[in-house]
Amino acid sequence: MRFGIFLLAARYPGQDDAAALARTVEAAVAAERAGFDDVWLAEHHFMSYGVIPSATLMAGHILALTGRIHVGTAVSVLSDQHPVALAEQAAMLSLLSGGRFRLGVGRGGPWRSLEVFGTGLRRYEEGFAESLDLLLAWLRSERVGWQGEHFSFREVPVVPRTDVPPPVSVACTSPATEAVAAERGLPMLLGMHVGDDEKAAAVARHGDPDLPHVSVHLAQVADSRDAAVRTLLAEMPRWLGPGLDGYVPVDDRPRPSRDPAAYTRRLCDLHPVGSPDDCAAALAATAGRTGIRHLVLLVEAAGSHRATLENIARLGEEVLPKTRAALS
Repeated sequence: MRFGIFLLAARYPGQDDAAALARTVEAAVAAERAGFDDVWLAEHHFMSYGVIPSATLMAGHILALTGRIHVGTAVSVLSDQHPVALAEQAAMLSLLSGGRFRLGVGRGGPWRSLEVFGTGLRRYEEGFAESLDLLLAWLRSERVGWQGEHFSFREVPVVPRTDVPPPVSVACTSPATEAVAAERGLPMLLGMHVGDDEKAAAVARHGDPDLPHVSVHLAQVADSRDAAVRTLLAEMPRWLGPGLDGYVPVDDRPRPSRDPAAYTRRLCDLHPVGSPDDCAAALAATAGRTGIRHLVLLVEAAGSHRATLENIARLGEEVLPKTRAALS
């Protein structure tokens, strides 16, 4: 089993961006100290839901401050950037860190970043598979030239080049993207908006349960389940609601609104929230139902710097050993 933490770097009410970023870095360092295997960083643009616009840049900073823990992106949005530029960053981070970098990529959404960065709605709607293929070709080759529908260039050398490319995983929220990952032999990143049954079904559709798929979960430990749920229902909607409002479509398509309190309640029902025994049992059950052996935990939902660090410490000390024992 591998256990990681997932950091959104959400800006809490009354907090500025500098404080949100500093809190995220300290949480990553605390995760290494607490015995976690990896840290995963989200990338967002123009919203308080997450103030990291470059997950690779933040990954490099954290890799330089740590010595053991792996650092991944969950995810770097391929629709917003050139796949060769992202592959170059991934190769460099892998070389500088001694192989501790992991690249998670996703298609993203039809958001206004497509307009700001000039990549356009068509790249988002039709270009993800080609973007992924070009990124993989760059990471696995010595020279690359390309003639495709969305990218075209004459052959150039790959610099810097890694003999062992960083692991690549694909965020999957639909059967179509699951098929893209499966066709390329890549593991999936499965988000916290769905439960164990949906994740087990995604693994079955993908067809290769032995790949190192990753499952993301909300995790909050307290002395009891009631105490953990009360904390999240009181604190999480305060930052989640304004954060989710940052998802603005690039065109006039409607975006269904999500009630932050109801969504928080749903996440509490789906994920390891409660006492150490509750959390360990939930994580072990997820591994058993899905077959996924790499679980990543969102640890900052309680809405304060102190609460995040306390949650990381308690998960590392009181939950991970129980979970590993249950699965051994």
